[in-house]
Amino acid sequence: MTSTTPTAERTVPAAGGSAPPPQGHPPRPDIQGLRAVAVGLVVLSHAGVSQVGGGYVGVDVFFVISGFLITSLLLRELATTGRVSLRSFYARRALRLLPASSLVIAVTLVGAWLFLSKARLAEYAGDALAGALYTLNFRLAAAGTDYLAQNSPPSPFQHVWSLAVEEQFYLVWPVLLLLTWRIARGRPGPVVVPLAALCALSFAAGVVVTDRSAPWAYFGSLTRVWELGAGALLALAAVRLRRLPAALAAALGWLGLVCVTVAALRYDDQTPFPGHHALLPVAGAVLVLAGGCVPTAYGAGRLLERRPLVWLGGLSYGWYLWHWPLLVITPAALGRADGTAGVPLALALSAVALALAWLTLRLVENPVRFHRAFRGRPRRALALGAALTASASALSLTATAVPPTIEVGDPAPALARALSGAPDPATRLTELLTASPTALPSNLAPPLPRVKSARSALYRDGCHVDRAATRPRSCVYGDRTSSRTVVLFGDSHAAQWFPALQRLAGARGWRLVPLTKASCKAADVTIVNLHKPYTACDTWRSRALERIRDLRPALVVVSSSDAGDPARPADDPLRQWTTGFEHTFRDLHTSGARVAALLDTPWPKGDPVDCAARNSLQLRACAHHLPEAIRDTTRGRAVRAAASTTGTTVIDPTPWVCAPRTGVCPVVVADTAVHRDDSHLSEAYARALAPVLAAPLDRLVGAP
Repeated sequence: MTSTTPTAERTVPAAGGSAPPPQGHPPRPDIQGLRAVAVGLVVLSHAGVSQVGGGYVGVDVFFVISGFLITSLLLRELATTGRVSLRSFYARRALRLLPASSLVIAVTLVGAWLFLSKARLAEYAGDALAGALYTLNFRLAAAGTDYLAQNSPPSPFQHVWSLAVEEQFYLVWPVLLLLTWRIARGRPGPVVVPLAALCALSFAAGVVVTDRSAPWAYFGSLTRVWELGAGALLALAAVRLRRLPAALAAALGWLGLVCVTVAALRYDDQTPFPGHHALLPVAGAVLVLAGGCVPTAYGAGRLLERRPLVWLGGLSYGWYLWHWPLLVITPAALGRADGTAGVPLALALSAVALALAWLTLRLVENPVRFHRAFRGRPRRALALGAALTASASALSLTATAVPPTIEVGDPAPALARALSGAPDPATRLTELLTASPTALPSNLAPPLPRVKSARSALYRDGCHVDRAATRPRSCVYGDRTSSRTVVLFGDSHAAQWFPALQRLAGARGWRLVPLTKASCKAADVTIVNLHKPYTACDTWRSRALERIRDLRPALVVVSSSDAGDPARPADDPLRQWTTGFEHTFRDLHTSGARVAALLDTPWPKGDPVDCAARNSLQLRACAHHLPEAIRDTTRGRAVRAAASTTGTTVIDPTPWVCAPRTGVCPVVVADTAVHRDDSHLSEAYARALAPVLAAPLDRLVGAP
């Protein structure tokens, strides 16, 4: 999913919350057909069919269907009995959802244990646990806002987030409906008011949060409730909708299908979603359901009630559950280097998932759901649901406690100790880079599974601000009373040096002030971020520069990633970036500080931690090489050009990451992993480099 988007992939439920109408109620085969259309769009999108880049809108369609069907069920119970049995309601949910989902979680966890990154098994097990407890959407939203985790491969459990949103809604909605029904004395009209208010609040939150935090907008419950609520409002109006003229009902149904189709074909990963863009697929689903309230011979049901679509709609829940784990795990099982499936393989795997969905329906879902042991016995159904949830949770915790073994070689020298005790740390580092281990050292510190999760105090304390922030945080480290202030300024590729600077600040008595922001370049150039001009960065940069002028520091260490494109591309990118860096460097010099510009570090080849886990005895297969490891040579040339005209000192960390003679950039040096992800240094490696970084900084600020 990500996030995409939250850089996570966008995934969708397949009507897991749906329930068939009770006996005596006219069936709606068109709804099964609509499910088939929605899940088909999702599967094609996940399979990489570029023409259906907006297939993720199926999530919205399914939410509307679920809200409509479940509310219709509750309303019929209220109209018949005057009450809602919450115990029976949740018993039906347990029988409908848990047998299949628990099976898929268990099989997926085994597949992840066998074939996916051994360094990330604990993360996957945590996703499985959150999926079993229907809280995965919160976990994914939090991970999506973690800048250092956004480029990680998708989790095989990521698709369960949408079921979590549904279940969170259904913890509240039946109770709210029952209370308002009693207050309104059985009149549907007054029940509409609180639900409509909730939908309005949710939609507004979705629009606002999409601009500020895309992961929370996409995965959050509050920003998605209005979609389920739209279906619920439609159910409350169902009696009146049955009086629509047949011609109008038919037109509504076809218009709704057009809306869903246009969204699926026109939207893509560049579309800020959900926000106001979610209106189109939600409105489309509402129109289809509304038009279907009046059976006509020429309405959308003429298409949706076709037998293949109705059959496929009946398998939508199982297909949804199975297709995503197969798409994520199978390429790794087949040994594909990039871990992804091409379109032909993805379509074949989707067909296999459909077969598994049919088997699951026949052998698991229906036998359990309609077993006479649970008929009229909600306590038994709830007990079964609790047992299945507990079993899936226990399996997840077991996988965390018993991770797969990563083969290791002989122990290696301790990098931090070797550099701290060396007369010439830079020369010693070159020796260690040249003699980097070919097998993962048995004393790797920290162990490989913990490299990604390690966070410096800068991140733990919230001092590295997110994309939405426009004001720098007031964070101070080192000797707070010192008269010698050092500022760290830039984006996350400046923040990666914080462990080294914090160590130096403690040893030299500096007052260390970090001013860093996610994806915000040091150069005075507006870039594109989340598909639009990153003006929040420009505002933050101006305020950070004002703060630095007020601080009057002795030294400013400035750095930023070579990634990111200008919002307004220029004919001469070198000149554009050079001018941007000149503006920033001159502003920094007005504070009276010495300025050190750290060039961006060489980038690894893919995800080095995952590669090292797969090739723990052949680490050279994961190494990158110069000059390919330099992300953008133009950016480095621009920094040097701007530095030469502003009196700024340039520090090139390339020899600290890649062996100078061979140009090899290893993933492990001595006992330490070099990178944490596909671009950032690991915390341990950055901290170990403090003695090497000290030499050029001491020349600027003065040795202790």
